Amino acid sequence: MTIPEPAGPEMAGPEMAAPEMAGPGMAGVHAAWLPPEAFRAVGSRRTLVLGEGRLAGTVHEEVARACARHGGSVRRAGDGPYDLVLALTVAEPLPEAAAGARPGAPIGDEGYVIARTDGVTVVLADEPAGLLYGLFHVVRLGERAFAAERPAEHHRPATRLRMLDHWDNVDVHPVMGQVERGYAGGSIFWRDGAPRGDLARVRAYARLLAACGVNAISVNNVNVHATEARLLTDRLGDVAAIAGVLRPYGIRVHLSVSFASPVTVGGLPSADPLGEDVRGWWAEVTRRVYDAIPDFGGYVVKADSEGQPGPFAYGRDHADGANLLAGALAPYGGVVHWRAFVYDHRQDWRDRSTDRARAACDHFAPLDGRFHDNVILQVKHGPIDFQAREPVSPVIAAMPATRVAVELQVTQEYTGQQRHVCYLAPMWREALGFRPRGAGGPAVADVAGGGGGLVGVSNVGDDPYWTGHPLAQANLYAFGRLAWEPRLDPAAILDEWIDLTFAPVADGDIERARGTLHAIMDDSWRVYERYTAPLGVGFMVRPGHHYGPDVDGYEYTPWGTYHFADRDGVGVDRTRATGTGFTGQYPPPWSQVYESLADCPDELLLFFHHVPYGHVLRSGATVIQHIYDTHFAGAEQVAEARRRWQEAAGLFDPALHARVSDLLDEQVRCAEEWRDQVNAYFFRKSGVPDARGRRIP
Repeated sequence: MTIPEPAGPEMAGPEMAAPEMAGPGMAGVHAAWLPPEAFRAVGSRRTLVLGEGRLAGTVHEEVARACARHGGSVRRAGDGPYDLVLALTVAEPLPEAAAGARPGAPIGDEGYVIARTDGVTVVLADEPAGLLYGLFHVVRLGERAFAAERPAEHHRPATRLRMLDHWDNVDVHPVMGQVERGYAGGSIFWRDGAPRGDLARVRAYARLLAACGVNAISVNNVNVHATEARLLTDRLGDVAAIAGVLRPYGIRVHLSVSFASPVTVGGLPSADPLGEDVRGWWAEVTRRVYDAIPDFGGYVVKADSEGQPGPFAYGRDHADGANLLAGALAPYGGVVHWRAFVYDHRQDWRDRSTDRARAACDHFAPLDGRFHDNVILQVKHGPIDFQAREPVSPVIAAMPATRVAVELQVTQEYTGQQRHVCYLAPMWREALGFRPRGAGGPAVADVAGGGGGLVGVSNVGDDPYWTGHPLAQANLYAFGRLAWEPRLDPAAILDEWIDLTFAPVADGDIERARGTLHAIMDDSWRVYERYTAPLGVGFMVRPGHHYGPDVDGYEYTPWGTYHFADRDGVGVDRTRATGTGFTGQYPPPWSQVYESLADCPDELLLFFHHVPYGHVLRSGATVIQHIYDTHFAGAEQVAEARRRWQEAAGLFDPALHARVSDLLDEQVRCAEEWRDQVNAYFFRKSGVPDARGRRIP
């Protein structure tokens, strides 16, 4: 089936989309990390693009637009001289410089080789996707790509699937709005119950994602409501239109579907995964999906979780449910992402034997080996719910015979909701580098790279800055880069984003701009942790919207998110000896480390242990004094970040600077509220005064 390439405008201008290229949906939209000036090094060169296929065509178009702006030239054939050659290895004849860079082994489906010799920079790829990623690597390098001889470097993604889940609703939900846990405006896909008429912004988004390595998107909420359920059937054309806009940048569309679809949209009396009529229904629906979208990626399913329907209603288990959909997708190469976010959200807060942290492992570990090969178990990186500090989920190590995807939350539900600066790459890098079986075992990134991939919950909306807070763009960029290479240094990723996004604006002051942004952002996750969540305690937020402090907000609710603070101490006993036994879900050595009060890392102490306020940490401070000190320090550090930003007013676009200034004012206010509420709460619980004599309300 031939799918015509959709036309769409290009983002341009040093800060905002140029009017002549924007279209009605792009006026005033920030260019993020792809302003045209980022293409200066490429666009001012003589370039040869060799290769056929849709994505090779995209590469040529990108270079041609850059050359039109910056004075270079691009050709699809002919003799040199050339400064840059972008070529598929199957293209013949290859220029001499390119032929000399061709490796002896396969480069890989999405990989590329970059080299520079005799004054020519060469990017080679086996497949067009690799050529596209290679082009964006040259854009990242800028003039460095053309500055000196460069031996051949082989780049390939560590994970095959690098995906963003959009929790977007087609209709505006009465509680969750247009985007569930969205902090940057409405959906870029949907408006007023229908697709947006102008998909120019979706195309611009595809460029941004390809430039950082993302290759898949789910375009609707995992909590599938009535309208979203019909995207699978009579609204499928809406999804196909979006897929057509994303396709030129190598991004495949996935759909979140309801397990109950055979009943709710198919009219069957049952959704029993072992029923022949149910299997037939899913097979026929899936056939029609692939007729409309031949490169469709697959389904995302939240089942038997927080009220969503699932196989439990029919006495079946998660393997039965996931395998039903996997069987329908298998003939077309599709996958089903089955989310492991399953727990009792109606538990009795007085029952200390029930532990939400245990739930996913209890449900899924016994099913290891029963899932079909095209089932991907999608596991949150922590065992609770995207808190500022959690241990790595034990499910990641407990499913060696199952494809496991690690899920990260790019949208900052519990980390400031894109009103606070909180650069999350250091937290993600720490989680991805964790080795559940000890120093000699595989890292979390290795498990994700084994076939499941990395999935992030998107933080994008229709705000002019994409992510609401302009600095939250760095989290989206960092997700893509870490999904491609999980061992990258978060500070180096931040440098890439700064240089691409701000160098054209800051011009000669880029070093000062970079210094300001590093000072504000490098430690911002830990700063956020200091003024909110002490020693692994989480969920001290206002129920429902989850913004701002409420220490007991969830303490007596059925959601299973407790800190158990009393007059004597604080923390959750999750040990095997006296608690919920959660520590036993980890393999050695971590099962012993977390079990031991002496060996448990301080930053997770209260996640695993209930201790007296006078318990002494490795720092020499008591638990109660640590709570006081970190909350005072965190609020002070946010005030210092605001001061640094105010001093840098002339380095950034005035509108962007004003937006960040307003948000830093809110962050200072909120950090002080967190400081005062948390410190006052624990002072009144413990009766222990601050050793430094500071005022606690």
